[in-house]
Amino acid sequence: MRNVTLILDDGSRFSGKSFGYEKPVAGEVVFNTAMTGYPESLTDPSYAGQLMTLTYPLVGNYGVPPFTIEPNGLATFMESEKIHAEAIIVSDYSSEYSHWNAVESLGDWLKREKVPGITGIDTRELTKILREHGVMMGRIVFDDEIVGEIDNGQLTMDNYAAVNYVDRVSCKEIISYLPDGTSQCFPLSTSIAQLNSQLLTFNSQLKKVVLVDCGVKTNIIRCLLRRGVEVIRVPWDYDFNGLEFDGLFISNGPGDPDTCDAAVQNIRKAMANEKLPIFGICMGNQLLSKAGGAKIYKLKYGHRSHNQPVRMVGTERCFITSQNHGYAVDNNTLGADWEPLFINMNDGSNEGIKHKKNPWFSAQFHPEAASGPTDTEFLFDEFVNLLK
Repeated sequence: MRNVTLILDDGSRFSGKSFGYEKPVAGEVVFNTAMTGYPESLTDPSYAGQLMTLTYPLVGNYGVPPFTIEPNGLATFMESEKIHAEAIIVSDYSSEYSHWNAVESLGDWLKREKVPGITGIDTRELTKILREHGVMMGRIVFDDEIVGEIDNGQLTMDNYAAVNYVDRVSCKEIISYLPDGTSQCFPLSTSIAQLNSQLLTFNSQLKKVVLVDCGVKTNIIRCLLRRGVEVIRVPWDYDFNGLEFDGLFISNGPGDPDTCDAAVQNIRKAMANEKLPIFGICMGNQLLSKAGGAKIYKLKYGHRSHNQPVRMVGTERCFITSQNHGYAVDNNTLGADWEPLFINMNDGSNEGIKHKKNPWFSAQFHPEAASGPTDTEFLFDEFVNLLK
């Protein structure tokens, strides 16, 4: 285990040991308070460009499941096809693991994926600094590296926010998934008329949902397929409005939603059909809000955990939710036709919106919750019922 140092933008330094791949990296340092779920979190595209700090002290004790692909191309146990976080930072790494589904250690997996891992860090102190100062950039360097020579160590919050991470993680073709486990891919050069014809031939009986892929988690697609709909997955900036479909879904994704104006404009065009059901999750909540005229702001340190309490507005119903986001919708900027659907019980921030007349709603948290509590998976039922 080589000596390794985490350097924050405010000059704070944390020394530890490497247990993953050995390369210098830089990114936004964030913390996740979940006790479990590191395979799902590391492969969540929403963590692209970030150094993930896990506050739970023991990490790695249940290993990593096998990376297998289902016939429709979806990963069986992961949330995407690879690790998206730039690095993982833990207090105490366990190289010994025990779990019925584990095939390798977390360290071996990180090395295969060429992702650094640091152990021996005082994650309590690191989290305290991030809570008080707010999210900041960090660099990971090894014992024989000269800090000033790390090119990607010169990142700042300003140019990090300017990176369109959604474009990096979104799909590069159009993919149609059926509940029977089959899928079909179409190149972006396929005309709208050809797509409509081929999709109709592929299956003409099911309700069709266009999924705008801003960095979608695998379990979101599964939750839709389990409810008997066809999912047509398109790139984040693809103009889907000429397609024949019954509902619009806007996925989660990494980075600043202000870099995704093309998606906002396409969503706004879709809103011309006031009867079209629309459902957004995480970044999907923010993009739907922007399409409706609201503004987004960056949270001080974000919500990343499996235990965030949210209340459904107008009721006493409270749900425990899984979350991973650094931006939030400003409730004060919602138009007269919109209202908050959920509110965070810890800080009062927005956790979802709904239109007062049209079948449009969203959640800032993750109803598909992989990993995490599934208290709010009923929102998928609400959306699919609207299709009917």
